[in-house]
Amino acid sequence: MFADRRDAGRLLAELVAELNLTDPVVYALPRGGVPVALEVARRLHAPLDLILVRKLGAPGFPEVAMGAVVDGEDAQMIVNEDVFVESGADAAGLGRSRRRELAEIERRRAVYLGDRPRSNPDGRVVVVVDDGLAAGATAKAALAAVKRAGAARIVLAVPVAPADALEEMRGLADDVVVVQTPEQFWAIGQFYVDFHQLSDEETVTLLKEAWAGP
Repeated sequence: MFADRRDAGRLLAELVAELNLTDPVVYALPRGGVPVALEVARRLHAPLDLILVRKLGAPGFPEVAMGAVVDGEDAQMIVNEDVFVESGADAAGLGRSRRRELAEIERRRAVYLGDRPRSNPDGRVVVVVDDGLAAGATAKAALAAVKRAGAARIVLAVPVAPADALEEMRGLADDVVVVQTPEQFWAIGQFYVDFHQLSDEETVTLLKEAWAGP
């Protein structure tokens, strides 16, 4: 069990450091990935930025991802075809969900980043960090986004994930770093003592801490 996300981040950071990455940039998936990524960025002496990505929840079961959408000039959507079909959703419903989540992404961009200049992943070593991996829809969208943006090497780093989900990720990232791959996996939160939902205020405070430097 991890005590909290920052505890998980410190353990994860040591494993990522073993890759001896050259001039990396760390991207967190907010909100839960931010405290984890803060520790990774600090250990690597790397800048911290965000990938704003949102899960597209299945009708009636918002916790089940039928896909995800990531921000950008040409917002990219990843659809989990099996879940989409089984959920009974249609293209119109998927479109409504996409528009709703893109609006939330824009809100978060304004709150978390404001006018702060963004890191450019083009030609860089990119480390994508979240607090865990379950179905993997948001991670897939994030990895696709940084690849499309020209990242030279992509590392996915998470504290915990089921082995079957990791296999798919290995085809999307150059390196996958994980602390735990438990056989019995129901939800990410089962591996944390403290897995509370971060507020916008907590997220902004963590980002300010990261951007303030050592």
